[in-house]
Formats: sequence, structure tokens, C-alpha cells
Amino acid sequence: MARWQPGTRERLQAVSLRLFAEQGFERTTVAEIAAAAEVTERTFFRHFADKREVLFAGQEDFVAMFLDPVRTAPADTPTIELVSRALEGTAAFFPDERRAWSRRRQPIIDSEPSLRERELGKLATLTVRIGEALRERGVEEPGATLAAETAVTVFHLSFQQWIAPDEDRSLQAIARERLDALTALVTPSQNGRTGRS
Repeated sequence: MARWQPGTRERLQAVSLRLFAEQGFERTTVAEIAAAAEVTERTFFRHFADKREVLFAGQEDFVAMFLDPVRTAPADTPTIELVSRALEGTAAFFPDERRAWSRRRQPIIDSEPSLRERELGKLATLTVRIGEALRERGVEEPGATLAAETAVTVFHLSFQQWIAPDEDRSLQAIARERLDALTALVTPSQNGRTGRS
């Protein structure tokens, strides 16, 4: 019985990640990736516009995982609950089986200035899109922008923890922990002081 092989797109991603880690992102060519994946360069470009897209593919799906829960929430949902719902949407995009890929991907991003810039741009775009979705629901400024920034900050911090070497909790659980910690900072405690016991 023939051994199961992943699809071409997945194989290209796996090979690219290995070569980027071994040789560096800039020193790895599309020709090398295609050869190692046993496909033509033309096949590579059918799946990815360039080698950066191997690391950043799925941008619209990534944004949608935040926006869909916001857009489909009941009309009277409080803004902080909309943030919570947006963060809960990350569970589908970042299941536990994706953690190993994300752990291998991040050092490649961190080692290359142009990739770090692209990653920051992705998060900035996400912030803008969440803000737009909140304003469409009637959330006024500055609340919409603050809530959008909060969602992206909590996500970013949670993701960094999720890919930490010894971490095994779900991204959703980590995000909930961080959002709860933030909420505690701005919620008056029993003695009337914000964020203090």
C-alpha cells in the first residue's frame, strides 16, 4: 500500500519551512523549493504568488475568523463581549495540530526584517478591519478603535504564549486568561480601586 502523501500545497509549505530554517529565507529560491518538493516552478506559482506567501497565505481567512463572530453576534451584545467572541474565533484557525507549524514559522519571521514588517502589517490590517466591523454595529469612537486594538493585542500576546516551547493549552484558553486579566485591570474591585485588591 502506497504511503499517504500530503497535497502539493502542504508539501510546498513543509519543504519551504525546512529550507528557510536551514538556509535562511533570503538565500532560499523558489527553484530550490520546487525541486525539493518534486514539482515545477510553475506548479509553485499556481499555489503561491511568491515565497513570502508560503508564510502568509490565508490572510482573508485569518481576518474572517475575527470578523464573523462580531458580525453575527446579537444586536445588544456588549462591546467587550464582541472582543471576546472575536478571540474565540481563533480556535478554528489555530487548532492544536497547527502549533508545530507556527512554532517553526515564527523564528523565520523574526529573523528577517521584511517578514517582521509584513507580520506587523497583517496585524495592523486586522485592527482596521475589526474597528470597521464594530463601527458597522454602531460602536462609537473611541470605543471601536480601543476595542479593536484590545482584540489584536490580546491575540498577539496569546499567540506568542501559545507557541512557547512548553505551552500546551489551547489558544482560546490563553486568550481568555489574558482578556480576563485585562478586564480585571479596568473593573473596580470591592474596595473601589480599579484593578487592585
